[in-house]
Amino acid sequence: MLGNGVVGILSESVNKWERRAPLTHSHCARLLHGKETGVTRIIVQPSTKRIHHDSLYEDVGCEISEDLSECGLVVGIKQPKLDMVLPDRAYAFFSHTHKAQKENMPLLDKILAERVSLYDYELIVGDNDRRLLAFGQYAGRAGLIDFLSGLGQRYLSLGYSTPFLSLAASYMYPSLAAAKAAVISVGEEIATLGLPPGICPIVFVFTGSGNVSHGAQEIFKLLPHTFVEPSELPRLFEKENDLTKAAGKLKRVFKVYGCVVTSKDMVEHKDPTKPFDKEDYYSHPEHYNPVFHEKIAPYASVIVNCMYWERRFPRLLTSQQLQDLMRKGCPLVGISDITCDVGGSFEFVNQSTTIDSPFLRYDPESNSYHQGMEGNGVICLAVDILPTEFAKEASQHFGDILSQFISTLASTTDLTKLPAHLKRACIAHGGSLTPLYGYIPRMRNSDIEDTSDNLANGHSHKRKYNILVSLSGHLFDKFLINEALDIIEAAGGSFHLVKCQVGQSTSAVSYSELEVGADDQAVLDQIIDSLSSIAHPSENHGTLSGGLNKISFRIGRLQERSEDKVGNSMEIKKVLILGAGRVCQPAAALLASIGSISSRQWYKTLVQTDSEEQIDHVHVIVASLFLKDAEEIVEGIPNTTAVQLDVKDHENLYKYISEVEVVVSLLPASFHLIVANTCIELKKHLVTASYVDDSMSMLDEKAKSAGITILGEMGLDPGIDHMMAMKIINEAHARHGKVKSFASYCGGLPSPAAANNPLAYKFSWNPAGAIKVGCNPATYRSRGETIDIKGEDLYDSAVKFRIPDLPAFALECFPNRNSLVYGKVYEIEDEASTIFRGTLRYEGFSEIMGTLTKIGLFNSEAHPVLEHEIRATFRYFLCDLLKIDSEARNGGPIGEEEIAQRIVELGHCKELGTATKAAKTILFLGFLDQTEVPASCQNAFALTCHRMEERLSYSDTEEDMVLLHDEIEIEFPESKCTENHTATLLEFGRTKNGKMVSAMALTVGVPAAIGALLLLTNKIKSRGVLRPIEPEVYEPGLEILQAYGIKLMEKSR
Repeated sequence: MLGNGVVGILSESVNKWERRAPLTHSHCARLLHGKETGVTRIIVQPSTKRIHHDSLYEDVGCEISEDLSECGLVVGIKQPKLDMVLPDRAYAFFSHTHKAQKENMPLLDKILAERVSLYDYELIVGDNDRRLLAFGQYAGRAGLIDFLSGLGQRYLSLGYSTPFLSLAASYMYPSLAAAKAAVISVGEEIATLGLPPGICPIVFVFTGSGNVSHGAQEIFKLLPHTFVEPSELPRLFEKENDLTKAAGKLKRVFKVYGCVVTSKDMVEHKDPTKPFDKEDYYSHPEHYNPVFHEKIAPYASVIVNCMYWERRFPRLLTSQQLQDLMRKGCPLVGISDITCDVGGSFEFVNQSTTIDSPFLRYDPESNSYHQGMEGNGVICLAVDILPTEFAKEASQHFGDILSQFISTLASTTDLTKLPAHLKRACIAHGGSLTPLYGYIPRMRNSDIEDTSDNLANGHSHKRKYNILVSLSGHLFDKFLINEALDIIEAAGGSFHLVKCQVGQSTSAVSYSELEVGADDQAVLDQIIDSLSSIAHPSENHGTLSGGLNKISFRIGRLQERSEDKVGNSMEIKKVLILGAGRVCQPAAALLASIGSISSRQWYKTLVQTDSEEQIDHVHVIVASLFLKDAEEIVEGIPNTTAVQLDVKDHENLYKYISEVEVVVSLLPASFHLIVANTCIELKKHLVTASYVDDSMSMLDEKAKSAGITILGEMGLDPGIDHMMAMKIINEAHARHGKVKSFASYCGGLPSPAAANNPLAYKFSWNPAGAIKVGCNPATYRSRGETIDIKGEDLYDSAVKFRIPDLPAFALECFPNRNSLVYGKVYEIEDEASTIFRGTLRYEGFSEIMGTLTKIGLFNSEAHPVLEHEIRATFRYFLCDLLKIDSEARNGGPIGEEEIAQRIVELGHCKELGTATKAAKTILFLGFLDQTEVPASCQNAFALTCHRMEERLSYSDTEEDMVLLHDEIEIEFPESKCTENHTATLLEFGRTKNGKMVSAMALTVGVPAAIGALLLLTNKIKSRGVLRPIEPEVYEPGLEILQAYGIKLMEKSR
């Protein structure tokens, strides 16, 4: 039966609210009707509550039946009832057994008795050791929406009407998009009408930085908001009070505040001379005092808990601490305990709540619990099945990943033929535990309660010599517990488990205490020495703790063994990436993946023969002026190190560059010269994505003398555009053709779904650079005539543009700087009558931006209204700019129609339709808000950039888009024929490990990384200052781009 290609889908029976499915009907359709999937049938147990109706599964060819006896593989979400476990089959679900959880051992016994192959989703991890199958972000999203709904009701019971009151619970919306739209609507009301001053500032404190926290923050960011550092919380409250006093009356507040805290903000070392150390804290929490109740909680309106808690760590809040806080007037209204640790982080959250009754109210004064919003205390949400509230999206997300593994799981009978990530996830097979999980019976056989009682009574499972050892680290998810127990038993010792606390996520450590015994002191010493050898390499071997007969070890990552590399020495290269912007993450991820499973396919395109230079491993150092930024870039990427570096500090720059083979500078162009000169001095290759300007070109001879390559313009535009164009041009020249016309168009745009504002445009970084593009003069050649466009006329020169193969995109383009330079670079200046490079936007963008320019919103000169000590409001500034009367400046009625009419009256545009579009944009950007303009905004340009960065940024789930399109006309004099060639790149942002990676970051960062890789493997032989216009760069470069998943379309006619 095992491996017969028949898949069964369980009907979830654990909870009435469980509506998720491991595979949707669309996933089933692909598995049943795709090529070589290995799946012959899918049998679905009927369910009247599953998010996708049975009929949808039937429509795609699934069978509906309670009987799964013909299925070789059965998949579900939660664990099935014991009587549903059939013999000699494979099952996949969240089993919660691999840490020997006592409550789930009957299930494991049943699995073993029935000779079942058990695959646990929790154990399927990628190259970066992150779980591939999880619902954390959906828990965060649903948890915050549910809480915002209750928050509106709670504030109403306290006498305040807020926009939150219009929100419903997550499950009441037909989709996540509909729920988000409702939150956005609430945000618009807050931005327009404000919040009651009596409850402001409203501060949301988010604990943790994992997927759950990211999901909750994603919803929070739909509201008008500002994030503050934990250290800034006291000042925030002082500032709000100062503003109220200065105004002489209570002022409504038009945004909410967020603050993200991690363990370093929750505790302090008992020794004031010692800083917080995360690893030390996880191993020795007794060395730290809790401070969350003193430094964070007093300023929180809402605490959103996204961190799992373990008993050996201090709580966030005890019942007594909450009572003290409330007596002092703490503004805390409620707690959204998304992790639902009953009696955990919050001592007083002593019960879970349900989706249909999500809140309880705790009164700390009387230490009592109540239903309903009326009365004293704080409201608490602690629902343990939140992701199912967005069952449709959660199932789609889960099935997108699981469906990739179904073919293998459904057709496999031999575990040894499974890929490593699935083999590792198999807990049991053929009636036995797989070797990685051999520790489970040993953990079960050691009775914790009995051992604890014996120790308390002064007895132990006596050997002549005994000692209590504590182990902390990734004991179970990295299988370090196996090695520890093997060491003890192999030496002839014994152990009994005294305490075991397992981490509740892949990022959390576990903790175990073992009574280790031996009949010979030398044997016990040997065991301790051996345990210390697998401890974290930066730690001492073992330390006696507080005079007790107890040794603590910190277990670190074991050295990974690769079957493919046994007996071979590894070729390890190092690359230094300078900068920590969004572009750095894709570059670091590509380079650090060399040697991993995920890199094998695309890496083959680079190294095609055994004789070519190969790299087994690349270690990437990411350096930034601020260490925190570099750490965020490398988070979750193996083989990386984050460091702090100021490139103006020559000594440190010299130090880091000397340690690597290649440097990738993703810093602003003004810093490249400093880096380049150091690379020349140390004879290290350099890659940048920036234009090769005159100062960089002058380094050509020095670079050649040093024997190094400085590869510039290795990004998107410039970069991929060069490679696409030169491939076509050089091939044409090789056939004796001549380029008659060359046109290249490029634009970074929102995807159609994200183009949801009047400009149909968004910024993925500071908008200043993109806005300045519209102020640059431009020159190009058209049919033999040179055309010059002044900067102030650039937007007026925009024309409608369509791509025949992409008819759905209504675009426009305007010229991009001096196109004639590329006639020289591509060696076509003497043959092409048209040379044009253009910037792409959605149609209508230029007429709006041109009007905003004429109004003066991009004026960089100091504005008198913004120079006063008393700060003007955005409304006041706009009214001054449009010369609107004082009543409107101070809050009088004014709207879209009045603004549009005024724009026409002032002569900024002639057509009312265009003025109306501009007015809609002005309103969308919040220029009628009564909030004060920040002091940093001294001119209209800075103010508009500030507003655009706030209002035209991407949400965490929105995709951007990059479109690059070349049109090249080639004439062949000998045959007197003409060919028209096109090359197109269309790339969208991607979600990876729960995070959105923008298309712009991908298409700039990946080429830069490819440039480094070509230099590491000596594919680029030329030395000096280069662009990617030579075959040795663009031929392998384009191949790797394609293999890496960035698709290029080339056509000719």
